[in-house]
Amino acid sequence: MQRSSGRRTAPAVAAVLVVAALAMGCRPVTVTGAGSPHSAGARYAPTSPAPPPLGHHAPPAPDRHATPPRPHRTAHHAPPARRPLMATGSRGAQVRELQARLAQLSLFDHSPTGYYASVTATSVRAFQQRQGLPRTGTVQPTAWRALRSHTRTPSHTELYPPTTRPVGTPDPRCMTGRVICISKRSNTLTWMVDGRVVSAMDVRFGSQYTPTREGVFALTFKSRHHVSTLFHTAMPYAMFFSGGQAVHYSADFAARGYRGASHGCVNVRDKTKIAALFSTAKKGTKVVVFH
Repeated sequence: MQRSSGRRTAPAVAAVLVVAALAMGCRPVTVTGAGSPHSAGARYAPTSPAPPPLGHHAPPAPDRHATPPRPHRTAHHAPPARRPLMATGSRGAQVRELQARLAQLSLFDHSPTGYYASVTATSVRAFQQRQGLPRTGTVQPTAWRALRSHTRTPSHTELYPPTTRPVGTPDPRCMTGRVICISKRSNTLTWMVDGRVVSAMDVRFGSQYTPTREGVFALTFKSRHHVSTLFHTAMPYAMFFSGGQAVHYSADFAARGYRGASHGCVNVRDKTKIAALFSTAKKGTKVVVFH
């Protein structure tokens, strides 16, 4: 028998590779002409594709398991609504200036308080109607510019008037010493020292069912951040003079004016003035309430 030389011919080598491939489980991969979904038919290619001709770069084969990218969507958001310069609940120096300017046009018939509520909103709507602007009751930049162009810069007296109501003749019991003199006839409170009016402010009283008591009293105690234990309402700068009745700041009075009433207390709507009086008056200070 002739011994083999140990070299195998090319056909023999190819046959061995095919048998090995089948034994390892290799199988052909089905792809389209160029991975395009519009290809007419499919062809078979080996697992290891032939290298591209020199000078050409074949595109990478598509990954059949890859998640296709989601199309980019541009979100369309409505532009945020512009917040008004002033609206119900606003307070401060700018609100006080607004009220004083409206008063110059006879659209605000109260003393400026720096508190924006229903009375101020009604006045703003009247101005907006006069100017042909949307009657929102809130002050947008356009309305504020229009108001400033139709009015002058308010004076200190216009911003801080002594009272919107004329101070009546003081009761004789108010003419000596340091007295909180409160007139139901003129709806005013005057802080008097030896017969001289130091400051004056508008006040509001109890209703016919809860009237404010009249007479001569003395301050029994003061409470800067008082809250009513009966009605659970705030009574800042409270100065009690007769049982549960006190002189105090009222946000409701500042907002609604004389359309409301207290439960017997003396309401003040100018916080700056009542704060100054609270700092000055002492326990035992005389209080006179008269008609």
